[in-house]
Amino acid sequence: MSETAAIPHGLPMERDAGPFDPPSQITRLREARPVSPLVFPDGHEGWLVTGYDAVRQLLADTRFSSRQDLGIVHLPYETPGMPAATEPSPQVPGLFVAMDPPDHTRLRRKLTGAFTVRRMKQLEEHIVDITERQLDEMARLAPPVDLVKEFALPVPSLVICELLGVPYEDRENFQVNSATFLVKDQQLDEKMAAYGAMTAYLAELVTRKRATPGEDILSDLARHDDLTVEELTGIAFLLLLAGHETTANMLALGTFALLEHPEQLAELRAAPELLPDAVEELMRYLSVADVFYRYATEDIELGGETIGKGSTVVVSLLAANHDPRRFDHPDTLDLHRKARGHLSFGHGIHQCLGQQLARIEMRAGFAGLLRRFPTLQLALPAGEVKLRTDMNIYGVHELPVTWTESAR
Repeated sequence: MSETAAIPHGLPMERDAGPFDPPSQITRLREARPVSPLVFPDGHEGWLVTGYDAVRQLLADTRFSSRQDLGIVHLPYETPGMPAATEPSPQVPGLFVAMDPPDHTRLRRKLTGAFTVRRMKQLEEHIVDITERQLDEMARLAPPVDLVKEFALPVPSLVICELLGVPYEDRENFQVNSATFLVKDQQLDEKMAAYGAMTAYLAELVTRKRATPGEDILSDLARHDDLTVEELTGIAFLLLLAGHETTANMLALGTFALLEHPEQLAELRAAPELLPDAVEELMRYLSVADVFYRYATEDIELGGETIGKGSTVVVSLLAANHDPRRFDHPDTLDLHRKARGHLSFGHGIHQCLGQQLARIEMRAGFAGLLRRFPTLQLALPAGEVKLRTDMNIYGVHELPVTWTESAR
């Protein structure tokens, strides 16, 4: 493996060209070598995959394992409080995103009925109602307000709480702890304390649902005698974390992107039928969940390179979604683009289970926000918006907005 071809000091994570663009060094690397050697901060050599075709092929190939217990996790960036290479993590019961078949298949199959396209479409009207009620609350406030606190975070939190059967009044517990868990530069003991608090809460909740089930997804799962409480807890943690963090950040960052592209925003307001394509384009363009890991279980050819057995492979969905070989003018936000085929929901057996739910929430969220607040604008200069560069899911920490009129 050539030292000169590798990134010498880990993976550049900062979106240095602007708040919505991939790191410029990643872009240059993708153009030169879409499957590239990567030197981790501890000196260990692995691989970085940035090209669209190579990322899609990798995600579809089960020889690239998701199991973190198969090898040492070498983080591609320096993380204070955590060693550059951490020991293999034992498999967490129920956390099927970090499993391979047949374990992954057994657990994911339990959830396929809960997230079918048909069931999500049946929920659409109810999700629109939840969105509109939250917009009513926001309209009663005197601007400026923080869009994250008043809209982007409450909507998906309300929806996922209702779907899973998690009391919404407990949201402070899981919102604070999930945010702590997702901080990149977090002391390991603080990260594990947040994880422990969430799982302790969820273990108690699923135990109650096993005793007295209701009409919700966690109750449905609790009826399966072959699932242990530990597995139910792991599944609940995964669904709760993924179910509100990603969509909340898409709603907030997507609004920021639209406000920074006023011509695109005006077109969307004038032609609401553009919304489904606009949501796909915003997903591609922003790629809030970017970096994922895989572990080669054998020697594998990918993009003209041989990835050796045992190698840690870092995948950048952001880089893949901005690959000019797949998308024309990829660094341009174009709401007319047919961006389906983007990789923001992943690909292969781990493709996001809740993707239809997320689409419905985003369509309802953006449609309602733009209709109700026709004069919406940032309440501070764009350069002062606090970006989530310190988090494992990208977005904004706060988005102060203002308006001069609101509509029904």
